Amino acid sequence: MNDCQNTPLLEVRNLVVNFYTRGGVVQASRGVSFQVAHGQTLGIVGESGSGKSVAVQAVMGLISNPGRIEGGDILFRGRSLLDPAGRKFVRKVRGKEIAMIFQDPMTSLNPVFTIGTQITEVLRHHLGMTRDQARKRAMDLLGLVDINAPEKRLKQYPYEMSGGMRQRVMIAMALACEPRLIIADEPTTALDVTIQAQILELLADLQQRLEVSVILITHDLGVVAQLCHRVAVMYAGRIVEVGDADQVFASPVHPYTKGLIRATPRLDVVTERMVSIDGVPPDLISPPQGCAFSPRCDQAKNDCLRSQTLTPLGDDRHVSCWCAIKGDTR
Repeated sequence: MNDCQNTPLLEVRNLVVNFYTRGGVVQASRGVSFQVAHGQTLGIVGESGSGKSVAVQAVMGLISNPGRIEGGDILFRGRSLLDPAGRKFVRKVRGKEIAMIFQDPMTSLNPVFTIGTQITEVLRHHLGMTRDQARKRAMDLLGLVDINAPEKRLKQYPYEMSGGMRQRVMIAMALACEPRLIIADEPTTALDVTIQAQILELLADLQQRLEVSVILITHDLGVVAQLCHRVAVMYAGRIVEVGDADQVFASPVHPYTKGLIRATPRLDVVTERMVSIDGVPPDLISPPQGCAFSPRCDQAKNDCLRSQTLTPLGDDRHVSCWCAIKGDTR
């Protein structure tokens, strides 16, 4: 790579995304900021509706009506992906240097085209390969993701494959143009536990071998602990804690992060019943004043009604919590 390694590969700055519905304006992303370094895996975790997928869809340019990016910027290799003047750069980057693996491969793959047609289309469009070159590369890619008999698989349709094999095809398509960044949006949600483990092991192996950066969107903290270098915890359209994955799991600071970790089942701890976080996520049409988690937090104080942004705690760790900054957390 020719890029300066000190410059983040991807940097999202104060991203604001709203969805205009009949019920009101849904504030799905309320000033989200994060970075991904070269060769790094960042895990973004949080409950459903926290804004995880919206943030990465904005990176891929997938926000459409009734959604709208209202503020902030997205920088890839130091250049804006939202600057209208850089449209040529954006077209080159999205789909080629930044690739995405979606949740359900059956809804992402076109059911009326063969696997071979769909993989080779990516190669011919972005890399200008001939039909024969693209077919050979497609077979190599299927072999890379451990799909046997790749020549036979290229002739098959998505419905002829199992869920695990379809997800491997999606990973192969994401790797087709040798991207610098792969965004995996809950890539194992539709798979059984055994296949989930295989797909996650494959992703970890490919990340190390190819030195590609990865953003992993998930609600499974166990997956983050296994695969990610850094973790960003999202709640109600904002990142509330971000830092080194080992540090965050060993000593979580934000009450919401603590609640998520307590709610994660463990094999080494026997409990009579599962622990949950009391209350429900807020309505993002009219989010609470100040800290959005305060209505569910047993440590909430008057300060929590004031607006708070991510504040550094040292060791490249940041948290958005008045109690944590003052050392009042338990």
